[in-house]
Amino acid sequence: MQIEEMRLDGNAAGGVLRDVFAHDMTAAIATCEGCGKMGPIGALLDYAHGMGVVLRCPTCDMPVLRIARMHGQFRLDLSGIRWLTIPESTSPDRTDAMT
Repeated sequence: MQIEEMRLDGNAAGGVLRDVFAHDMTAAIATCEGCGKMGPIGALLDYAHGMGVVLRCPTCDMPVLRIARMHGQFRLDLSGIRWLTIPESTSPDRTDAMT
């Protein structure tokens, strides 16, 4: 099979994107781009204000995640996250999540 035959547009990833973003994101593990500290998003420091939310690393104070609501849409800046690990077991659709 040629690479051209495997190539699809981003809509083909719709199912996996829905699966990823259906999770409780506060349980996701973020790795800070600044200092390399790993921890749950729920442990980041929240600086909320009228324009949105800025979540900062509790170790180095780097902005890790920025969320803004603008013109009926969410805008995410994930540039402060080196890696974002989302455990599948936090999915609300998983029947084994309670076991």
